[in-house]
Amino acid sequence: MSPMRPLELWAGPECTVNRVGDAYQDQLLFSGFDRRLDDLDRLAGTGAKRLRFPLLWERTSPDLGVFDWRWSDERVVRMRELGLGFIAGLVHHGSGPRHTSLLDPQFAPKLAAYARAVAERYPDIDAYTPVNEPLTTARFSGLYGLWYPHHRDDKSFVRALLNQIRATVLAMRAVREVNPQAQLIQTDDLGRIESSPRLRYQAEFENLRRWLTFDLLAGRVDAQHPLRAYLRNHGASEQELQELVEHPCPPDVVGINCYVTSERFLDERVWLYPPDLLGGNGRDKYVDVELARVHGRAIGGFAARLREASERYGLPVAITEAHLGCTRDEQLRWLHQAWQAAEEVRSEGHDIRAVTAWAAFGTYDWDSLLTRSIGTYEPGLWDVSTGEPRPTALAALARQLAHGETPQSPVLGAPGWWQRELRLAYPAHGEIETMPVTGRPLLITGATGTLGQAFSRFCDLRGLSYRLLSRADMDIADPASVAAALERWQPWAVINTAGFVRVDDAEHDKRQWRENVAGPVLLAQECARRGVRLMTFSSDLVFDGSKTSPYVESDTPAPLNAYGRAKLEAETRIEEHAPDALLIRTAAFFGPWDRHNFVSQALETLRRGEPWRAAEDQCVSPTYVPDLAQAALDLLVDGEHGLWHLTNRGEVSWARFAQMAAEAASLDMRLVESSYGTALGHVAPRPRYSALGSERHFLMPKLEDALCRYLGDCHNMAGDWPLGRQEPPEREAA
Repeated sequence: MSPMRPLELWAGPECTVNRVGDAYQDQLLFSGFDRRLDDLDRLAGTGAKRLRFPLLWERTSPDLGVFDWRWSDERVVRMRELGLGFIAGLVHHGSGPRHTSLLDPQFAPKLAAYARAVAERYPDIDAYTPVNEPLTTARFSGLYGLWYPHHRDDKSFVRALLNQIRATVLAMRAVREVNPQAQLIQTDDLGRIESSPRLRYQAEFENLRRWLTFDLLAGRVDAQHPLRAYLRNHGASEQELQELVEHPCPPDVVGINCYVTSERFLDERVWLYPPDLLGGNGRDKYVDVELARVHGRAIGGFAARLREASERYGLPVAITEAHLGCTRDEQLRWLHQAWQAAEEVRSEGHDIRAVTAWAAFGTYDWDSLLTRSIGTYEPGLWDVSTGEPRPTALAALARQLAHGETPQSPVLGAPGWWQRELRLAYPAHGEIETMPVTGRPLLITGATGTLGQAFSRFCDLRGLSYRLLSRADMDIADPASVAAALERWQPWAVINTAGFVRVDDAEHDKRQWRENVAGPVLLAQECARRGVRLMTFSSDLVFDGSKTSPYVESDTPAPLNAYGRAKLEAETRIEEHAPDALLIRTAAFFGPWDRHNFVSQALETLRRGEPWRAAEDQCVSPTYVPDLAQAALDLLVDGEHGLWHLTNRGEVSWARFAQMAAEAASLDMRLVESSYGTALGHVAPRPRYSALGSERHFLMPKLEDALCRYLGDCHNMAGDWPLGRQEPPEREAA
């Protein structure tokens, strides 16, 4: 691999097989990568040159000396056909099969024996990562007690780390006896630690420690190394350390795994933070928080980590993981900034080989550091929540980067949340630096409505430039007004939330046709003519309720009332004039900012001790507005089009929904009075059953989960920021 070759795209599925107690969690099983051979074709289609290929010990040889190569045989053949290069990963945040563990004295020779078997089976594999992130895994398993064997002391941390390092050395030695040209692509997280002045000693220790994986392999932990004494004091023998010095196994490529939350800040001013963040090292009590949440300086991390790794070792460097568990636009910015940083540092003369689009098929339960198996999913280049991979905007970006094309996503002009002021959750340390949100805007109609207000809030949180328009700014049913607004603001997309929403009044009020049909259709025509994307909304009331299972996108509509007929007419004509438009059917809004929705009114009534009447014979799919806005924005950024159903997962009668809300709020459920819908004074007929399902996705959380979040968000709506990997506050003493 020549340093003058263009920067390469590498890729990989999240493939952790970690153990918590006696239970193993297998990310390949969760994402379906273990079942879909054609995922390799998807990865090759991005232009990726190499795949971090999971040839995992626990999966291939769970029993000592017994191997099942069927899964890997099939995929190795396909990768050869596709021309995909290999980086074989043997242990990924694991502790090995049940017959060993990170503290087992035989862990290293056992892994070496497996590595030799892999090399003999596949002698043309020319790159290996025998153990992914040895330092990180040792911390989580030996120091923090999160993963097996769940120890919480420095001695266990040191032993787990050295066992993994020795396993890497012995594994590469075994592999190279079969294939002398095999390269070691060693990975670890190099997140930097900063601190308040009092805790500088702890930060300095941790900033030295973050290099230990590479220092040990490169033979640098000699008698002068500042952490040699620490290692010796916590169980490392002089002989094993000296052996690494005298017989080093330096990486052929230093692989750094970059996460915004790996950059940490230590602060002894504990009164500034929530009590549950309190930790310490036995000498001082302090909190350990994400640097981005407290430091005034906007962080990036990629360029600095690449430069320091290159300068420290004089070896080729690659970003071997670049993933962010967040909204789609933030994921795009993170990957794009990684690529830009790699190109920048390459231009300075550093040998930067690749950026890896990691978690290609998403991750499960990393929000709990894999300590719980509840299925919390974060999409990657593909969204596999339905089992069939759906390419997201990340897949398009990866493909553009790999082919040297200019990225096309309109959201890339804005800074990431880690560069905007909203990142600061605590009093800022140092002068605050921020970057402005720029770029072509979104236009959001319906400035006074629930949905329009929700989209504006989430555009603020997601760094999306937008204009929230009232009818005075753009009357969607007036051709001149629409043309003038589109010309003035030059948007990349329009989100239409305007409309006539009073279902009973729609039976006799002709204005509803203007707002629900003429306006959206005019928008569709003008957007199509100008190449502007359109997202607009329809309703579950396009159905007549004759089904007894949730309606999906391909079901035939048959509305019972004027409102439903108008919505269906708008759908038909929009699809005719703007086939690239995104049409979203949804239902039964409730949210924390609207005091007039069904749940808010029901709970206010029940808190007064008064009865609340609701229909027991009308079944719907209630939709939490924040979830709807987030999912819809993801689809818009992904470039999706056509008809989609978006509601929270679940179906319930209005009466049962009121009971669920009462129970969640600890109010008297008995005050909810069940009634027939016809007795509630409705003018417009309603379908008895209009629950929505989907044959395209499972994008939104369950109704029960949404209802719990609604109660909390009513008090303090603070944005939904999945922060990726977060470390426990308790750390070892320096």
